Amino acid sequence: MSSKRDTTHGRMSSFSRNEKLELLLQDINETLWISEKRILEEHHTLKFPLLLIVGPMRSGTTLFMQWLANTGLIAYPTNLLSRFYKAPVIGAKIQLMLTDPRYNFRDELADLMQAVDYRSENGKTRGVLAPNEFWYFWRRFLSDPSRDVWTDDELSEGMDVETLIAELAALTEVFNKPFAIKSMLFNYNISFLNAIFEKALFVQLRRDYASNVSSLLSARERQLGGRDQWYSFKIPEYPELKDLDPVVQAAGQVVHIDRAVTQGIGSIDQSRAMLVQYEDFCEDPRRTFRELLHKLGVDETETAYVGPESFNISRKPEEPERQAIEDALATYSTE
Repeated sequence: MSSKRDTTHGRMSSFSRNEKLELLLQDINETLWISEKRILEEHHTLKFPLLLIVGPMRSGTTLFMQWLANTGLIAYPTNLLSRFYKAPVIGAKIQLMLTDPRYNFRDELADLMQAVDYRSENGKTRGVLAPNEFWYFWRRFLSDPSRDVWTDDELSEGMDVETLIAELAALTEVFNKPFAIKSMLFNYNISFLNAIFEKALFVQLRRDYASNVSSLLSARERQLGGRDQWYSFKIPEYPELKDLDPVVQAAGQVVHIDRAVTQGIGSIDQSRAMLVQYEDFCEDPRRTFRELLHKLGVDETETAYVGPESFNISRKPEEPERQAIEDALATYSTE
């Protein structure tokens, strides 16, 4: 059955929010926040590094997070944890109680202990323990959560950095592992994130531009019902892109984000940076695992790789779309 457009949010109905769930989660989180604040009053430091995933939308970030989840090396925001966006430390403890084999009692909750598969739709995964984008968590620390574009100075003045750091530090303590989180809302603020987090590894995802643009256009069609609407976060270049042809606009969106991330990554100590080229990762994820261990200072001989040997690489667009995308990308090649 075809999906209809949700006129309230401009999305196709299969991607629209569940308003009843939104209200329930708001009530639960406001109630739990009273106890969460008490937890955060204790001294928390980053026991393990944060992995901050940055890069354009549709560049392979969800696949990478699913892969990280299955390595067992990293903790991450799950679909269950995302429902505790204002009380994630309490949520993490609840998640361990419900899903961690260490706390299993006669398989009472065995149906919750699911493996993470490699399926997703426009970044949305399925399953209790599947990775979640965790945007509600990030936005709660912003003085105006409705905005997508911030300068570093604005974040310094208006972001609740103290609570953010305490929350993430406490999460590394609960899980006793590094914690990976998508951070693309701050693709243009890498220097700011680098300054506030004592232990951070910035993982930059890149993808062949033409494939990335083609995937972005397809995502627009699935989620918004057509190519002419903007998809994902606004970026500083949005005013100059918003009225362009959809293919040219999408090409600009991908190129500008990738350039901003590359510039931001280039400004920090490279011991805190890791580049993951989507195509290379798909061909040999074991090699990426070894590089990740090195960046985290983990002994490779003591940590076995348990993931797949390769992933299927999404194809580049075919003619005539390929030519239209290549022409659009060419307009940004000399900027």
